[in-house]
This record gives sequence, structure tokens and C-alpha cells, in this order.
Amino acid sequence: MAQFKHLNDLNTFLTMDGENAKGPVPRWQRKLNLSGASSSFNSSALANTSARQTLSVSMTGNANNTLQLSTTVNSLKTPRKNGGKGTASSASKKSSQTPSKGPTASSNNNGNAQNQPGGGDRFIPSRTATDFDLGHYIVKQGTASNEEGEGGGNLENEEGAAGGSSTSNIPVSPKQSERMKSLSEAMRGCDISKQRLLAFRTKVPAPPEGHVNPLKAIYSVKTPMSAKSGSRYIPNAPERILDAPEIMNDYYLNLMDWSTDNVIAVALGASVYLWNAATGTIEMLFENEGNDHACSLSWIHEGHILAVGTSAGTVELWDCENMKRLRVMNGHSARVGVLAWNSYVLCSGSRDGTIVNHDVRTRQHNIGVLQGHTQEVCGLKWSSDGKYLASGGNDNLVHVWSAAHGAPHATGEPLHVFNQHQAAIRALAWCPWQPNVLASGGGTADRTIKFWNVANGQLMNSVDTKSQVCGLLFSKTYKELISAHGYVNNQLSIWKYPSMMKQVDLMGHTGRVLQIAMSPDGSTVMSAGADETLRLWNCFAPDPLLAKKEKSAVREKPSLLKQSLR
Repeated sequence: MAQFKHLNDLNTFLTMDGENAKGPVPRWQRKLNLSGASSSFNSSALANTSARQTLSVSMTGNANNTLQLSTTVNSLKTPRKNGGKGTASSASKKSSQTPSKGPTASSNNNGNAQNQPGGGDRFIPSRTATDFDLGHYIVKQGTASNEEGEGGGNLENEEGAAGGSSTSNIPVSPKQSERMKSLSEAMRGCDISKQRLLAFRTKVPAPPEGHVNPLKAIYSVKTPMSAKSGSRYIPNAPERILDAPEIMNDYYLNLMDWSTDNVIAVALGASVYLWNAATGTIEMLFENEGNDHACSLSWIHEGHILAVGTSAGTVELWDCENMKRLRVMNGHSARVGVLAWNSYVLCSGSRDGTIVNHDVRTRQHNIGVLQGHTQEVCGLKWSSDGKYLASGGNDNLVHVWSAAHGAPHATGEPLHVFNQHQAAIRALAWCPWQPNVLASGGGTADRTIKFWNVANGQLMNSVDTKSQVCGLLFSKTYKELISAHGYVNNQLSIWKYPSMMKQVDLMGHTGRVLQIAMSPDGSTVMSAGADETLRLWNCFAPDPLLAKKEKSAVREKPSLLKQSLR
């Protein structure tokens, strides 16, 4: 019979026509068989889910130090604590679910989820910080207490469970329970009822030094404006350059000011000139005779009156519309290097260290003298609300004076004396949107910008600019600060406030920037340099898109004529 089988096989191989029964199963038939097998497996698995059992191995030491294996029916869900007791049996009745986002996840992990970033759906435990022996004991305690609550009233002996696997069904009195709890804490070194089963990381590991995350803007909820690079365009070149021949290169003088009528006054040598920024016309206000010269200029807040401090120690008032001097006020024994207006009161600071309050309305103009500085007063600024007067001197001190009973002049002793600067303080600026914040800048030996809270006298921040600070101005359009500097780079720097992140350096002056002044609309800054030039910087121009939105938001009031027509 074997030879006939051999012949049949040989004939099958040699036959060229017909179906090849010995070849591999076709692909479509193989797929069909696989799909049928998986469906039958799933149906059988679903039918046997309730009867599924798993084998758990518990290594417990008994009196003979033998290894015991026990099979228990476990659910798909890890047992967890609830009120200090495990709920293994109740958890086995529930289906296995992924922890949901929100307060449920935080409550399921005894507060560990509160330390994690919002929006996560799971927590990864740290194996190195987790005590698995203690966790196993807590789970077993919870299982035993649950079994006792279901069918008997017998309590597992906690002391025996902590020391080994021996248990007893003897009822435990409260005194014994407290003793066993103390013994368990002494053995474990912690309160077991408050111990966590798993330890989670509370903080994300710090990135390596120098690492920059390019996706920071995606993950941050709200990116601050100071962190956005290129939030607005700031021209690096001046809009216009004017010649300022014979301007005095003196750090302690204030030789330029910009009026609300858009007229710039600047002292050049023995003369004072007026430049109309709107029309471009230039006029000479007056020229001193001999060696006298102007040391400080300051426009009244509203009007065309210019105050001029002279090298002779006098203060002059000039009507710039009629090109006429109105009056001369005495009170100092040395040159007047700085002036500051507050309503109808003009404060003048001199090299003699005193500050005089002048009431320009009355014949007896001297209404008070402030004595606090021991050297020349070179900085003087009133706050925007008129409550405080700040003065800086060559004695490295900043004094803050309070207004006298609501009057626009200061009197008495200084409210605060700040002595943290290491050089003369000429640059002073009050924050427009925070009237209690004062910024002060130090000279060559100091080179810092400091921010003070005059309400409590505390130093808020100090920034090292690495160059002499000659002037400070807060922007009226943006929350920014511009500073003028001397050696080494003679630049103007724009800073974000309050982060003090530098936005840009405006280069161009070949000598130190002696003073800066701002236009009435707050868009342009003029700088006067020791290189005898005046430069106009359009660095605070308002955003055209924002201006367009504000303009469209304000609706025009319809005329009465259109309302009356039907």
C-alpha cells in the first residue's frame, strides 16, 4: 500500500492543472480564520469574567520561618484607603476605571494629586521613596477589618500582624488598641493611619543649567508681556538730531525741559533758547552778561511761564509768550541747579544744600526752607499726586518730604532718608500709576537704579546698570522706564517695569547723556548729550492697532438734526 500512496503523491506533484491543495492558505482565508477566532475568544472571555481568579503570593514568617502561599480572589482594581481603613472588598465589586480628572483624582490619593499639575489623569509613584512592606501591611489590615465588619465583629490582632502572620479573633479593648497602636508606631517610626501607600513626586525635576524650553509659550497659561520677545517695535535710530553748541557738560545741572505747549527750552552757554517742536522755529529767550549762566530750567505745568535758576543763586520767572522777565526771587547763597513745580509753588535746590519753597503768587515768596542735605542738591521731583517731594544730593542721600497739610509745599523734617546709594543722586522719577513708588539712579560710583516704596520706606528693587545713571523717566503709554547713561556706552536704555528686563539700548551719543525730557503726548523722548547734540527718539509711540480699536470702540454721538429727521 505504501507504493500506491507514493505514486498518488507523485502524480499530485506532477499535475499542472487544477487547484494546489498542498500549498499555503490564501491571505483572504487566513484573515477570515483569524477574525473568527478572536471573536470567539472575546465572547468566552466576557462569559468568564466574573469567575476570574488571580494568584497572590504573600511572604509571611511564622513560628517555623516557612514560606506560605495563599490564593485570593482579587479585583482588577488596587485597594485603597478610605478613612484610615482599606476597601478591598468594596473595590472588587466595582469595575476597573481610569481615574478621572478633577477632585476625584486628588481625593483618591490622600492629597498627593494636589501637588501635581492640573489636568493629569494618573500619578506615577516613586519606587525609591515607597515602603512596600508597610503598604502591604496597611492593605492587609484594611482587608481584615472589612471582613470583620461583614461577618463577625472580630478584630485582627494588630500587634501580631506587625510582628508576623499570627492572628487571633479575641476582641480588643480600647486600651489594648491604643497600646497596640503605640507599639506599631514605635516599630514603624510613623503613624500608620496617616501613612501613604505610594509616594509620588511633588515637584518636577529641575532642567539642566542653560536649558531653554522652546515650547514655553504653549504650556504657559498666560505669558507676561515682559517675556515676549519683540512685543513692539522700537526704532534704534533717532528721529531727528539738533545741534546744541556750548552746552555745559556738568552732571549736577538741569539744562533742558519740555513744556505742555510742545516747546523745548535749552540753555546753551550764557543763552537760553526756545525750540517749538510743532513748527520747528527757534528763538533766543535771553542772554546773560559776564560769567553768569543758567543752571536749571523748568516749565510750569500749565502755561508758558519758565523758571530759570542762575549761577548767582537767584530764581527768575520768564513769560515766554511776551519774551519778558516777570520777577527775580532770592533765597540761596550758591548756584541753583534744580527746580520743581507743584501748582503755584516752585521748589529750588542749590549747591548750599537747602531747598526753598517759593509761592510765586505773593510778594513774600519764601514760604519755607528744607534743610537735610549737606552737599549740593542736584535732583528734585514732585510726585504725580502732589503728596511727596523727593530730593537727591551729592551727599549720596535721597530725602522724601511730605506736603504740609495738603498744601503744595513741603515743610519740617524729611519723611524718609535713603542712604543705600554710593554716589550722587541726580536721576529721580515717580511712577505715574503707582504714586508711592520712587525710582532713583546713582552716579559713576553707584550705577544702580533703586525703587522705593515711600509708604513704608522699604527698598523694592535694585538693578545694576553698569554705567552712570544721568536721568530717569517713566513712560505714559507703556509700563516701561527709560534711563540715560554716561560712561561707558553713553546710551539710553528702555526697561520693562516691574521686571526690569531690558528691552533695547538706544545708541548714538558720543558723550554722556546729560538729561532727558518727554513730549506732552508721551511718545517722544529728547536727550541732551555732552557731544553737543539733541536727539529725538520716537521710542514710546502708541500701538496703531490698539489706537484703532480704541477709536472704533468710542461711538460718535448722533447729531440732533439727524435724530429729528424721519
